[in-house]
Amino acid sequence: MSAPASRHVTRRIASIALFSALALSISGVAPVGAAETMDEAGRAAFLAELQPVTLKNCTLKRFGSTYDGGYLICENLSEGVQSAYSYGVGPNDELGCDVSKRYSVPVHQYDCFDPARPTCAGGVFKFHKECLAPHAMRDKQRRVIDSLQNQIAKNDDAGTRLLVKVDIEGAEWDALWATPDAVLDRIDQNPMEMHVRNGITARHMGVIKKLKNLFYVVNFHSLQQFCLRSVDEAVARDGLRGPARQQAAWPA
Repeated sequence: MSAPASRHVTRRIASIALFSALALSISGVAPVGAAETMDEAGRAAFLAELQPVTLKNCTLKRFGSTYDGGYLICENLSEGVQSAYSYGVGPNDELGCDVSKRYSVPVHQYDCFDPARPTCAGGVFKFHKECLAPHAMRDKQRRVIDSLQNQIAKNDDAGTRLLVKVDIEGAEWDALWATPDAVLDRIDQNPMEMHVRNGITARHMGVIKKLKNLFYVVNFHSLQQFCLRSVDEAVARDGLRGPARQQAAWPA
């Protein structure tokens, strides 16, 4: 499928990696999408919503690491971006470093779980020991959590063009659902990992449709485990791959 695109497209650009992840819920509440899961027809409809389009003037380039942490971005369509955000970074943020150097912008990094402070030779990082959620709060361990809208405003970026990367192990569904369209409309490109715990639900579909009202999907990659019917099946076959830094849901 193809779609026309001017330099400043009406809809923005998203690059999505879909994971079937065992994301920890440290708050003790059910994650988004804990309602009845969709049947096979529903899963097929969900995947159909994620099929990428081809933007005629998009030059795709990989930013970040070779494996996990790397994303395809329309390199030429974010000229003039003024600030960038990287949610879920751990000890390394290679995508953030590439973005900072390529577009000469600061990258605001957010991670309240990992105390590491990534560095970037030739780029500018601004680390915030916070996580992303639908609203401002502290969790049971007193970690600071806030919304995308509030964090952007606190950095005086409410009126700027942004590039936002999200990799927060399942918390993205609640956070993006709560983000006003006016805030999302400031984002030129949104490379992200989206994690599904125990099947696709109507709420997952709702978030994707919300995003597609504002974004074109230009790249989609599904991890092999997503094709399995449940997280338990994936773990039984392959084991849990790496720690889950971000919880799957915050208290409402």
